[in-house]
Amino acid sequence: MNTDGPATRREFLTQGLTLVGFGATVPMFVNQLAWAIGSPLDAPLVQSRPGVSDERVLVIVQLAGGNDGPNTVVPFDDDVYRKRRPTIAVAKNEVLRLDSVVGLHPAAVDLKRLWDGGRMAIVQGVGYPNPNRSHFTSTDIWETASPNGRERRGWIGRYFDCACKGTDRLPPQSAITLTESEPLALQGDHFQPAAFEEPRSLEWKGGQNPLLQSAHEALDRWPTPASRLAAFIQRVSMDAKISAEALRRVESRASAVEYPQSPFAQALRRVARMITANLPTRVYYVSLGGFDTHSDQRVRHAQLLEELGRTMRAFVSDLEITGHIDRVLVTTFSEFGRRVAENGAGGTDHGQAAPLFVFGKNIKPGLAGKHPDLQRIPDGDVAFTTDFREVYATILDKWLHADSKAILGASFPHVPFV
Repeated sequence: MNTDGPATRREFLTQGLTLVGFGATVPMFVNQLAWAIGSPLDAPLVQSRPGVSDERVLVIVQLAGGNDGPNTVVPFDDDVYRKRRPTIAVAKNEVLRLDSVVGLHPAAVDLKRLWDGGRMAIVQGVGYPNPNRSHFTSTDIWETASPNGRERRGWIGRYFDCACKGTDRLPPQSAITLTESEPLALQGDHFQPAAFEEPRSLEWKGGQNPLLQSAHEALDRWPTPASRLAAFIQRVSMDAKISAEALRRVESRASAVEYPQSPFAQALRRVARMITANLPTRVYYVSLGGFDTHSDQRVRHAQLLEELGRTMRAFVSDLEITGHIDRVLVTTFSEFGRRVAENGAGGTDHGQAAPLFVFGKNIKPGLAGKHPDLQRIPDGDVAFTTDFREVYATILDKWLHADSKAILGASFPHVPFV
């Protein structure tokens, strides 16, 4: 990053002034100027995306809680699977077969339709060495791509850090998370995402404001000419103003297809609207919770897979109709899988590896990676056969055209889904 001025949004925030639409207000002169150039036709004049592709979009879908692998991608002929799951195993005649070995849970009928249409790939046995069974720790490991826990920046945050080196900033709307809080995956040293659940939460608060004094104090504290900081404040504020207005306009657009009414589906509906509106956003993040199925898994897990399938099918169809499917890739992740054996409550406990899904048009559909061998279950767990950093390296190199070695800290082989 350029270090001769207020280079990053994080530095800017630490001085006591935050961005409109992402939590704060700006002085009157900036408000007036932003309104003057607030036309959508003028947005490209003030919104810059240095180092970030103008074409491709990545959507990250978190399956929070730990998705059960064996009942998602079912080894229907495996005797170990049926012996260890006497009450929750999927019946062989109900499995939606993908090949002669595995198939999808019967509730995943819409996922199977995406598979049949060539819009879905499944990466099998995804995990990492020395797995952790804590929801929080393992989620952090996945989001930082750091199994040893030493990295505190997200893997996408580091991608944006690399993208903005040599420039003064990247706008926070380069990544948007439709979650209550900012996921660690999107946080970097020089980049922080825009986080909101409802577009109406993006409010422009014009006029004089209590933070005006903070701005003046920041001007005095920063070791840089006041005019340079003032220009920085002006550029940031104009970007935020236009972005908030654009997001509100996007919300009024009609969807091309009907989505389920669940919060998860409505979040992806908003993502589709933002993509079709050509917002300058390269990464979106949404979450579907409830996968911590310690009890009564048979019913709950089926509901979750049905919701995931219906929503993803609507999302892909939406982008097909609007002509944006070519530039969108969706990947799921879950902090861990479940143990092979069911427990006494009709559920499964925290485990290790699990499959993940990839959706899109410019993908190689089908099965990728090796399905775990349930004859070899160390400590009763599904052993990983694909390191999750191989998935990330594939996305970074093949989809985002980044340097995965620089971001992940080492070279990893690619998984053939792009």
